[in-house]
Amino acid sequence: MEKVIKKSNGLKGEIIIPSDKSISHRAAIFSLLCDKPLNIKNFSKGEDCHSSLRIIQQLGAKVEFLSEQEIKITPPKEIQEPNEELYCGNSGTTMRFMSGLLAGQKFNSVLTGDESLSKRPMKRVITPISEMGGKIESNDFKAPLKIYGQTLKGINYNSPLASAQVKSCLLLAGLFADGETSVTEPYISRNHSELMLKYLGADISWDKTTVKIKKSKLKAKDIEIPGDISSAAFFLSAGAIIPNSNIKIKNVGLNPTRTGIIEVLEKMGANLKIENEKEINGEKTGDIVISTSKLKGITIEGEIIPKLIDEIPVIAVLATQAEGKTLIKDANDLRNKESDRIKVMVDGLKSIGANIEETSDGMIIIGKTALKGGVKIDSFHDHRIAMSFYIAGLLCENPIIISGFEWVKISFPEFEELMEKINK
Repeated sequence: MEKVIKKSNGLKGEIIIPSDKSISHRAAIFSLLCDKPLNIKNFSKGEDCHSSLRIIQQLGAKVEFLSEQEIKITPPKEIQEPNEELYCGNSGTTMRFMSGLLAGQKFNSVLTGDESLSKRPMKRVITPISEMGGKIESNDFKAPLKIYGQTLKGINYNSPLASAQVKSCLLLAGLFADGETSVTEPYISRNHSELMLKYLGADISWDKTTVKIKKSKLKAKDIEIPGDISSAAFFLSAGAIIPNSNIKIKNVGLNPTRTGIIEVLEKMGANLKIENEKEINGEKTGDIVISTSKLKGITIEGEIIPKLIDEIPVIAVLATQAEGKTLIKDANDLRNKESDRIKVMVDGLKSIGANIEETSDGMIIIGKTALKGGVKIDSFHDHRIAMSFYIAGLLCENPIIISGFEWVKISFPEFEELMEKINK
């Protein structure tokens, strides 16, 4: 599907951002391990999260839709052996989480994915699971993954990268392992798993960059999902750089391990304020108001990277409209996403007139630059690339065409409808 994007005259109004995908995944997967039924309110409509839902059903959970975004999940008395392969679609979160959960079961299973997911690296979870006594066969450390159920033992794992998916995989394995499992990261990655496991009664604790867990049974509690800050990032960036804009984004998750985009915008000098702050099942939320801003270039590196790794493509667009140099470093893992997001963003932004260069672990952007447009951009089957260039297209003098725009539905099916609501 090709999408034509034309220059905007300004964004105005209020929107409610859709459900957080990271928290939705966890709510679905952790509910499989609970002692009784629970309700999940505001579950994500994204296809990735529904991949997690389908798999827990294959493992014995009963899923009832009480409304479009409220579900009741009844867990099985014990996890059931699936009678077919477990298809994760495009969801790396689903595959890596389920690798940990399935490694300690009494049966064998196979995790598969679509063409894109089957190219993504799984060694980062296979190696530590193997150290715990697990056994996973793979295609050169890529999917499909054949998991042989084993008796696991707890380990102290020093992760070479800050990855919430790796950490969560090992915490799930640790729920079934003998002894204590600990994971230490170089920086703190998003901590939704820790917060939700604690909320559901797991024997879990954390200090600085180390998390520890022991074999536990989870106790069911109802869960409400806040809005997704990674989805909000596209609207926050657009509101800051498109002239004549002033928007309010309601019910956004403000977990401190996810607010890197807010920190970057504030450091760049954006007109941004947070209102109506509160907490639901351990997660901070609030409303964010942003308007057209005069931005300055900054350096983005180190411990903030795990807090905004998914937002870097749209931050690159943002940086084209900031005065001076923006340097993004330590973002090597962007090359292992649905596409090589460093190369794809640099090549695409260059083609529409940005002053941008690729580095081994990030990019250098010199602004402020008028974006010309007038080209076709390939999304490379990557939802965040498609949405980032949608924002860029709203700035371009001439329309741009984005091919493969249907991939946005993977994570954010409401994106275009919400953008059209505020694009006056």
